[in-house]
Amino acid sequence: MTDEPLIRGFDALLCDLDGVVYAGPDAIDGGPESLNRAVEMGVPVMYVTNNASRPPAAVAEHISQLGAPTQVSSVASSAQAAAKLLAGQLPEKSRVLITGAQALADEISAVGLIPVWSQTENPAAVVQGFDPHLGWEQLAEAAYTLADESVLWCATNTDRTIPKERGIAPGNGTLVAAVAAATGREPMVAGKPQAPVFQEAAQRAESRRPVVVGDRLDTDIRGAHAAGMDSIEVFTGVDTPDAVLRACDQERPTFLLGNLRELFEVYPDPQVTREDRDVTASCRDATAVARENTVTVHAPENSLDGWRAACAAWWSLHPEADAPTNPHLTWVSEP
Repeated sequence: MTDEPLIRGFDALLCDLDGVVYAGPDAIDGGPESLNRAVEMGVPVMYVTNNASRPPAAVAEHISQLGAPTQVSSVASSAQAAAKLLAGQLPEKSRVLITGAQALADEISAVGLIPVWSQTENPAAVVQGFDPHLGWEQLAEAAYTLADESVLWCATNTDRTIPKERGIAPGNGTLVAAVAAATGREPMVAGKPQAPVFQEAAQRAESRRPVVVGDRLDTDIRGAHAAGMDSIEVFTGVDTPDAVLRACDQERPTFLLGNLRELFEVYPDPQVTREDRDVTASCRDATAVARENTVTVHAPENSLDGWRAACAAWWSLHPEADAPTNPHLTWVSEP
């Protein structure tokens, strides 16, 4: 543990949006003011989003309206990543079937490809991104087109769910899965959790020590691993502390925060010791002991330091896990 706040260890924040900055139209408590504070401290914020339904200008405007003034150049989207990926594999002016929003079509146009909306226009590729108005007819058009094995298929992202103001809703991954089930094919994936969108964001920020900030293990945290970057899981969106504890090794974050305000606090790194078959981790007043298939936490139930200690102990006992794990977890609240 150092005496410096956590944010001082990095020269850029590569920040997710849904579940971190906002949920639907509304700001998450502590989000905009924390991001403003980071910028005031000289730490640039890049927004890395898998939402392909809105152009970067609209995303920047939304963030600005919530209280964190943002430039268009600070938004790196999966639609941009998908367009660049296809442009690298197709001749200039190739036709691409759009299964998604106009914002996705605009990014396809921006790289010299031609967006089309029907199989009858002989597209060389299909690009699929989230659109809340997408219907059966558009999914069917993609399936008809992909019956030709020579046609490329690129998904902007495969998030199964998205956090909205009313709860958790189906994401682009569920719609991609519908087309995959109909065609027997699997798409290339351009956005998170692939590395290029994070690398692009870090390059724009001229960053050498970026940290990925997100709420999803399967996109934000896995993507950080793919890009070789540190990561912060913030518990204001989709994934829970219990899911983090059980995560496979490629989805384990470097840091656990309750909200973005904690970026400006000293992070309590758990201290880990091993004796015989027990691994013990302590985080301030919380202690966790991992042994075989159990984790016992001595802390007030659901305290964040307790989860930090539990994760440190369990992950140290099982450093390599290519699938989610399932420890038996017990909390012992001290009087």
